[in-house]
Amino acid sequence: MNKIAQIFQTLDYGPAPEGPEQANAWLDAHGRKFGHFIDGRWTKPGKTFSSDNPATGESLAQISDGTAEDVDAAVKAARAAFKSWSALSGYERGKYLYAIARAVQKHSRLFAVLETMDNGKPIRESRDIDIPLVARHFYHHAGWAQQLSREFPDAVPYGVCGQIIPWNFPLLMLAWKIAPALAAGNTVILKPAEFTSLTALLFAEICERVGLPKGVVNIVTGEGATGQAITAHAGIDKIAFTGSTEVGKAIRAVTAGSGKGLSLELGGKSPYIVFEDADVDSAIEGLIDAIWFNQGQVCCAGSRLLVQESIEARFITKLKKRMQSLRVGDPLDKSIDIGAMIAPVQVERIRDLMQRGVAEGAEVYEPDGQLPAKGCFLKPALVTNVSPANTLVAEEIFGPVLVAMSFRTPEEAVQLANNTKYGLAATIWSENINLALDIAPQIKAGVVWINGTNNFDAAVGFGGYKESGFGREGGREGMSAYLKPAWEKDLKPAPAAKVVEAKVGNPLDGSHLDQTAKLYIGGKQARPDSGYSRAVLDPSGKLIGEAGDGNRKDIRNAVEAARAALGWATTPAHSRAQILYFLAENLDYRRDEFAARIKLQTGHDGAEEVALSVERLFAFAGWADKYDGAVHNPPLRAVAAAMIEPLGVMGIVAPPSRPLLGSIALIAPALAMGNTVVLVPSSQSPLSLADLYQVIETSDVPNGVINIVTGDSVALAKTLAEHDGVDGLWFAGDAEASAMVEKASTSNLKPTWTSRGLYFDLADRRFEGDYFLSKATQVKNVWIPYGA
Repeated sequence: MNKIAQIFQTLDYGPAPEGPEQANAWLDAHGRKFGHFIDGRWTKPGKTFSSDNPATGESLAQISDGTAEDVDAAVKAARAAFKSWSALSGYERGKYLYAIARAVQKHSRLFAVLETMDNGKPIRESRDIDIPLVARHFYHHAGWAQQLSREFPDAVPYGVCGQIIPWNFPLLMLAWKIAPALAAGNTVILKPAEFTSLTALLFAEICERVGLPKGVVNIVTGEGATGQAITAHAGIDKIAFTGSTEVGKAIRAVTAGSGKGLSLELGGKSPYIVFEDADVDSAIEGLIDAIWFNQGQVCCAGSRLLVQESIEARFITKLKKRMQSLRVGDPLDKSIDIGAMIAPVQVERIRDLMQRGVAEGAEVYEPDGQLPAKGCFLKPALVTNVSPANTLVAEEIFGPVLVAMSFRTPEEAVQLANNTKYGLAATIWSENINLALDIAPQIKAGVVWINGTNNFDAAVGFGGYKESGFGREGGREGMSAYLKPAWEKDLKPAPAAKVVEAKVGNPLDGSHLDQTAKLYIGGKQARPDSGYSRAVLDPSGKLIGEAGDGNRKDIRNAVEAARAALGWATTPAHSRAQILYFLAENLDYRRDEFAARIKLQTGHDGAEEVALSVERLFAFAGWADKYDGAVHNPPLRAVAAAMIEPLGVMGIVAPPSRPLLGSIALIAPALAMGNTVVLVPSSQSPLSLADLYQVIETSDVPNGVINIVTGDSVALAKTLAEHDGVDGLWFAGDAEASAMVEKASTSNLKPTWTSRGLYFDLADRRFEGDYFLSKATQVKNVWIPYGA
């Protein structure tokens, strides 16, 4: 039998090596030793560390370990370049981005081979996925640069952006961050991962070749301390980070109170849900891509297989058979499926997690075959016989390990899928499109793929919920992450609250008795757990009433009531709008009473404030069924529906001024978008909100949608920030308390908005639009394939 016939009979794959000569020549041309790229120039290498090929263990190059002084030099260069770069027209900036895209395409083979040598991923993935997507992002954002003034007319760039990227997609993560930042008019300092800096340095050469102005892009390499110097630098206006949740929380804590913009794309433990009517063979091929793409070193990897019980045995049997044909080996071989892990430390971490999982009862299946004698390689693994509490189910493994569980009903599938602290992505396989589209909105994840997986495009936002971070990369949402309102620069410090001393006297000497206002929790008035009340004084210091002094337990009860009312999010937007209109109508009916109460507390005529509150309720009632998503058209046979979803339970701490409008202007956008609210009104003048209880009760507001806890604003804000049942938090107060709120909220990485001691005039009409609507929502992109 001839050789060709033998091949057709056995279907064996022979080696198909990709040549490393061009990449080695580039490394040799630099003496295999690199400094930083700062202000358009290469610095002299300082203290260095080795960048190794994980497939062979051989050193590829020596990389400089950036110091605080290096970071400072890069920040100064970026600051100096910002004025002229941001002053360029969008067309001029777009031309540079277009030139970068073309250059990446021209040198695509060099980039692909260098990426594989430095990272260990199969060359097919670098060549066919990563590098084309890099060029796509620069092309896409070249277009955004020119359309910016039309689409974001009142926005300006942040200024200098610090960007820190991981090692799993070194060049692609660079493109995700640098392209929108430059399109918006920012300048950047980017730190690549210490394991994989080489393609970022090659990209710096591309910036030189296309004539990008000096200081616009600065590449500072280094280990963890270099990243810490970037996040802590006072001269950086925005931080963008992709990496582990633990480091993301640390960055959130460091930047708290700084006023820096922050976007975090963190870890994941994504569910891969297969229903009994799915095309099993297609679902298995999709699963191979979902978990063993890039050796499972993917934040959105479909690492939790949830398969319907009726097909579980057949599915697992077929999956094991398919795993036997996966090829592990030299990542430069074009016939290889699974390449090398990034480093020995990652291999040891995964093995340790596997041992813990097995000790907890897990069973592990690995296909036959030998691993290469040297290098950082692991076999693909399938883990069964696990409970949701098993370490391998709960923890992000970041390796080629799939854990499998079964479910019986769609409701159980949703519960299992959402039983995680993460919320980055999910996959649904079903031939019943009605079922798939019913399940997708119920999954708490920023991206949902239907009958497909790992679809990415520059036109479609990517990012997570919960401890997978906040902010989006790609699409309109990704552009807005590098812009801020132009008027923010003109904000002045909020005036200090006047301290009023109580006049000594007998409260019974008044003309009438004023009952102590209770709290409002779960649709009912409730006495504070503390048993204490707070005096409410008029401007002269006279006692005019008392309000309950809420504490941690009251906040707990209010959050429980708000979570029980989360069905508000699925109430039709028209119905939510109607209820907001009812609130406005009933408030207006009692306008004289509310105006008098405001005057009693503040000394100011309250008629205007009541009128503005009614108008604001009307404004957001009108927005309830109009602030919606979009349908993206990526360059493949699919559409991506960008769905606007509420955060969930929102804690809102109102400013001390404007006792009625200060609360209404914040809760109205939150309610319009389907959030439930725990409100802490002005601690100085809370009686206006206590009067609102009856308005709420007569306006068809479901129980638990609005909960009001009076008391010390700062103390209650801290409790809300620390509470893992609170999904978002807004706080209006001084700079010190704002910093405390941001830092305390790291427990579950809830998105926050704080006034940072600045005066936000909530009567201004700019706050009756998307400024707060965007902060009360998050975007979920659902990918839907079409065609036979």
